[in-house]
Amino acid sequence: MRPPLSVVIAARNEAAGLPALLADLAVAPDLVREVLVVDGGSHDGTPQLAALAGARVLHAGGGRGGQLAAGVARSAAPWLLLLHGDVRLPPDWSAPVAAAIAGGEACAWSFQLRIDGSDPALRLVELAVALRSRWRQLPYGDQGLLLTRRLHDAAGGIAPLPLMEDLDFVLRLRRRARIRGLRGALRVSGRRWQRLGVWQTVLANARLRRAWRRGTPPEELALRYYGGSPQGAYQKAQRRLAGSSSQP
Repeated sequence: MRPPLSVVIAARNEAAGLPALLADLAVAPDLVREVLVVDGGSHDGTPQLAALAGARVLHAGGGRGGQLAAGVARSAAPWLLLLHGDVRLPPDWSAPVAAAIAGGEACAWSFQLRIDGSDPALRLVELAVALRSRWRQLPYGDQGLLLTRRLHDAAGGIAPLPLMEDLDFVLRLRRRARIRGLRGALRVSGRRWQRLGVWQTVLANARLRRAWRRGTPPEELALRYYGGSPQGAYQKAQRRLAGSSSQP
């Protein structure tokens, strides 16, 4: 039998960390049929490094939503693992993923979250994420998502949104299937938490989610997310929406 899993990675300017993620995936050739790295306009050699590591490289703009949608559309295996380019898989990641696949198609799965950094406040954030994921069925994109292509399509697929693509999809997905937790934690970059501060980041993200639920267009939220002066935010977001960047 051919390996059952297509891995789709949204990346932009992840040359420092992406090779380690691709090495994580390379340990399970019996599980991973293909790795698709969808680049959002890198200028640090990310696509070249991905190609050297054996990944199939695609290019798409519109933020991570557009990147993931493009990757899924070009993938071939019956199972999908959707990842961000700034994560590391747990050392034994293939065992729980293989067990989930062997268990059938009824559920989707996400990892626990581990944020790089020693600030004790990050551990509280991780605990809150674990509780939210378990009790509210709301894992976000930085936890990864494992599911069948059939379930992805039945839930309407990843929308090519410039922001909130993960929340938009999970809200639709959880009406179709239970989202269960995989053993182990994805380790994600703590750079935004360090730059803005832990509680400032929590508050900013909560405000964006509230605005999205109240109907604020994702394009406007993207302007807010990328910060800076109003003009600077507009310019940054426009570059990202045009394909020169992805959601960090």
